[in-house]
Amino acid sequence: MQTHSANLEYANSGSLANRSLAAVVSFCALLVAFWFVARHFSIEPRIGGHLPSTFAAFALLLTPYWFFGFGLAGVLSSIRNRAVRVLLPGLLVVPYLVFSLPRAEFRWAYGFLLPGITVGLACLFEFIGPESPAISWQDVIVLCLVGFPVEFRLLSGTFPHSGLSAFSKFLLLDAALYAYLVLRRLDGVGYDFSPRLRDFAIGIRNWAVYACIALPLGFLLHFISFYRRVPSAGTVASALLVTFFFVAIPEELFFRGLLQNMLEARYGARRALVIASIIFGLSHFNKPLPFNWRYVLMATIAGVFYGLAWRDRSRLLSSATTHTLVDVVWSLWFR
Repeated sequence: MQTHSANLEYANSGSLANRSLAAVVSFCALLVAFWFVARHFSIEPRIGGHLPSTFAAFALLLTPYWFFGFGLAGVLSSIRNRAVRVLLPGLLVVPYLVFSLPRAEFRWAYGFLLPGITVGLACLFEFIGPESPAISWQDVIVLCLVGFPVEFRLLSGTFPHSGLSAFSKFLLLDAALYAYLVLRRLDGVGYDFSPRLRDFAIGIRNWAVYACIALPLGFLLHFISFYRRVPSAGTVASALLVTFFFVAIPEELFFRGLLQNMLEARYGARRALVIASIIFGLSHFNKPLPFNWRYVLMATIAGVFYGLAWRDRSRLLSSATTHTLVDVVWSLWFR
């Protein structure tokens, strides 16, 4: 028995080491890929120079984003000191400092606001967090503090340059991951970047079924029109990479991994799917203002298929695959 236990422990440690190595190697490869994407889209002239410090800030924001998908929450959950657990997410202000100080764009208001939000979320769950997985008033506050700044661009002044609006979204996503995976320890989120073939199969299947509905409906509503073009391989690859990381994963975490997940615990799977899809659709009301009902309708239907993809195995990679394909096909071949 002792030998068996020792062998099992050795196998687990070896698996953990392999997973950690894969996370580090893939992260480095990802940074290289994003560097070429930045050059492909000529980001440096659009942000007025300072590309190295800007990319360093991006890398810092991407670090928790990526490594939470490889088990970082388990490591951070082992922290026993309460003060450290609460104050740790305040370090998310560092990317803002790395970005703003070399450009002489630092603002004290954001210097206090960013750690205030991140530490505030941690305090809420650390001291008065809900015990049930069902959505609670604490969750509503946290989701509003994360979702409203993204939806209404309330933190646009933190990284105030064209093409960098996702930076503040990443910061809030990192804070939400810490709050829900480390402190609230919410089950079933599905935030795991270890790919499985089924993730992509389910994602592609739901995209194909949605396309059969969305294309005729979109033409009927005059919401879309076909755009004849033959994009380069680099453009397609960049669109897939950027959409997956900047749009699909953040939105799928919020609407499926968190919102739909917690609604299921309170209202059941079907009601949760409908409610989360409607809220997801309504989040597109202002594109453009005053109220784009066609976009809301199409996004609500899309939300149903994203939610179904996530529900298959509670895997964000599945719904993010569907989401990415919908957005990329639309952006490249439809208007």
